[in-house]
Amino acid sequence: MAEENFFERVYVIARQIPYGKVTSYGAIAKALGTARSARMVGWAMNACHNMDDVPAHRVVNQKGLLTGKHHFDGTNLMQQLLENEGIKVVDNQIVDFEKHFWKPEIES
Repeated sequence: MAEENFFERVYVIARQIPYGKVTSYGAIAKALGTARSARMVGWAMNACHNMDDVPAHRVVNQKGLLTGKHHFDGTNLMQQLLENEGIKVVDNQIVDFEKHFWKPEIES
């Protein structure tokens, strides 16, 4: 199924996000050569709940907002995971987003 293949390609990139860094749904989509599929990247992140090797908490929206936080168990788990990596979050917004942003490499 094409969707499963897309999700797996998303997970390959998500697994590369360094500790203490974040990226956006759109940056992953762009790296996959499907710049308009940021929402699909979000669905992939939502679908990887029980995949401990995919750091979904490191994927946020293009402004650094924790838009996926409601998909994590507990009210502030996404924020706690990020703060454990040294990323400060205030009002669901990453502080110094540009400093923490990791840009995935574009697939060729």
